[in-house]
Amino acid sequence: MLSHLIFIVLALVSIGLFSWKMRSIIKQIKLGRPTNRTDRVGERIKTMLLVAFGQKKMFNRPIPAILHFIFYVAFIITQIELIEVFIDGFTGSHRFFYHAGLGTFYTFVISSIEVLSVLTFIATLIFFARRNLIKIPRFSSSDLNGWARNDANLILLFELLLIIFIFMMNGADEADKILSSNVGYGFAVSQHLGPLFFGRINNEDILHVISSIGWWGHLIMVFVFLNYLPYSKHLHILFAFPNTYFSNLNAKGKFNNMESVEAEVKLMLDPSADPYAAAPATEAPQRFGAKDVQDLSWKQLLDAYSCTECGRCTSVCPANQTGKLLSPRKIMMDTRDRLSEIGSNNFDLNDGKSLLGDYITPEELWACTSCNACVQECPVNIDPLSIIVDLRRFLVMEESKVPTELTGMLTNIENNGAPWQFSPADRMKWTEEN
Repeated sequence: MLSHLIFIVLALVSIGLFSWKMRSIIKQIKLGRPTNRTDRVGERIKTMLLVAFGQKKMFNRPIPAILHFIFYVAFIITQIELIEVFIDGFTGSHRFFYHAGLGTFYTFVISSIEVLSVLTFIATLIFFARRNLIKIPRFSSSDLNGWARNDANLILLFELLLIIFIFMMNGADEADKILSSNVGYGFAVSQHLGPLFFGRINNEDILHVISSIGWWGHLIMVFVFLNYLPYSKHLHILFAFPNTYFSNLNAKGKFNNMESVEAEVKLMLDPSADPYAAAPATEAPQRFGAKDVQDLSWKQLLDAYSCTECGRCTSVCPANQTGKLLSPRKIMMDTRDRLSEIGSNNFDLNDGKSLLGDYITPEELWACTSCNACVQECPVNIDPLSIIVDLRRFLVMEESKVPTELTGMLTNIENNGAPWQFSPADRMKWTEEN
């Protein structure tokens, strides 16, 4: 009864804390401006199935794609065993599905999980080596310094511990069943590991204790991971699916019109319009562009929380490759950090800080070439460019802060209708040359 009570308390507390944090994150995302992503439902479902469920864009780089796919399949399949762990915890049974008459099929399922777990163990070590020994450039750049790098390594450690606890439980159960009936469960890996590590133990009580340590270790790691997830880049496990569903389906390079600007232009072009009746006097004017996270759309904020920090966007960014300050990954991480800061400060939007200036500098924004390489490369269809453009719009339209190199071009466009310093009347003179 004590173990049942401990399990129920741990389950309720863990699920409650997770739900509380997720509620805060969803509230943060809802701070964003409205944007319509409910059209073209069939195309959206197809995009989600291909990109999120099918991992389509991951396979642009085959080696990490295969390693990640092993993680992905193992994560899905091991939920079967997790369901059994929960049933055992609530009922006080052990291996509920096996004793429910699913003997051969049960052995096949657990064996499949074990094979995937071994592959995941190997993949985890390779991922750790890629980050810490080989030091692949996109995992060694300065925008990952501090918590971001520790976060990635901590998740890999969690995975290793989870696998160790699984094999501790299964191995001890194999040795226990062989001791009591001379025939084990026949799990693909544990039928060898069990006798190897625990075969010399001839006491069933000790084997039960070892199995229980594995069971509780597995369970506690699940609860730890569940509550660590909202604070980690691995939140993309949940958000990748809605994020890809709500993808921008327009052609890349097509910028959206700002409603506030479009309304002003229409007002100027309508001779019968009354500019003083355009909006109630009590309504605050809408900001041109974005200065802080509440000026972005909810989809852009969902993008920030869906970021996997894989660095593929930054690795293909031409500005970053030439040594400029811009990193599309940092843009997303900064947006998420600012949003999280607001959430932790009871959603105080007047704390004297802003996304632009305190997190992202104008130098980063103006380094962007608007080429969409980062958007194309992202495995979960995140759009860093849209945030960059909205922040630049604020700099230009609200603060008139434009790089000197662009000032002449903008003046020429205003006066001559083209970026060049020629009168419109002289535009065709080149055709008169011999």
